[in-house]
Amino acid sequence: MPPVNGAAAAAGASSGGDGPGAAVTKRNKPRYSAFTQQQLPACKPILAPHMVIPVLIFVGLICIPIGLACIAASNKVVEVVYRYDAKCVPPNMLHNKVAYIQNASIDKTCTIILKVPRDMKRPIFIYYQLDKFYQNHRRYATSRSDAQLRDPKQAAASTELCKPEAYVANGSPIVPCGLVAWSIFNDTYSFARRRRRSGHTEALTVIKSGISWRSDREHLFGKNVFPKNFQNGSLVGGGQLDPTKPLSEQEDLMVWMRTAALPRFRKLYGRVEADLGAGELLAVAVRNSYNSYSFDGRKAVVLSTAGLLGGRNAFLGRAYVVTGVACFALALILTLLCLVFPMKEEHLHLR
Repeated sequence: MPPVNGAAAAAGASSGGDGPGAAVTKRNKPRYSAFTQQQLPACKPILAPHMVIPVLIFVGLICIPIGLACIAASNKVVEVVYRYDAKCVPPNMLHNKVAYIQNASIDKTCTIILKVPRDMKRPIFIYYQLDKFYQNHRRYATSRSDAQLRDPKQAAASTELCKPEAYVANGSPIVPCGLVAWSIFNDTYSFARRRRRSGHTEALTVIKSGISWRSDREHLFGKNVFPKNFQNGSLVGGGQLDPTKPLSEQEDLMVWMRTAALPRFRKLYGRVEADLGAGELLAVAVRNSYNSYSFDGRKAVVLSTAGLLGGRNAFLGRAYVVTGVACFALALILTLLCLVFPMKEEHLHLR
């Protein structure tokens, strides 16, 4: 049977003839240009040893001094870390720490002694450190409402992501809602220094203002948003919030709601505007209220000064030093290879 007209036209188009299909192909062909044909001028250096070895040496000479400077700046930072989650539990409750922390009738106050290893110049920053707390968990990190934090009119309209901490039993919305605010850290610290000569103690004032980001105080947390129904549900989380103060003035909440990326993190608790001498003793009264025992977490209090690069962290300096040493090692290896296996005549023409 002879093919129909449509089939013949399709066959002509597929065979590259002069039919309608060929015209479509010609019409869709891109116009010739240096860009479409990848013929633009470009720098195509030939990486010969006489070029690579000086570059590696130069990078090494730059990275190693920068790394040593970063390590020196980090070593100047004085830091005191004391883990107290087990020290503040009574000996008869060490076998059941969860029962201890959930029993409201047990006094949660304990005193720890810190010794200053070196002179610490003001300001001295106080941090609390938590381990095994995954604030980066997707369900936890999204359990909040930024619209509610900014605008009091959004108190009930923007709580779809806050469950199960969105409403109380009577249907009234929780402000601020969500698991992030609900689990706010609530251990407290008070400091007193012991004079070495006289032996008497002197209380140190912990300044808790200015510890949050200014953008949070001015934009993210509203000045007309007040806590409502917070920690009044069936599940009780961390600390309480002052219902008479707007969220823009509750900086402990702002610091906590800057979720951490790693399971071990530090958050700023306050600062002390006083100088401490080497060997000086600090008495820290800790109110151990935060339930880190349910997830086998660890808690610590940290005192630290600040350097040019912030707190004590030698990772950046070590990374620079390792990079510089690796560049020198590669340059040495390439030099030895060039001496053992010299370039041939045809390779030299590539220069």
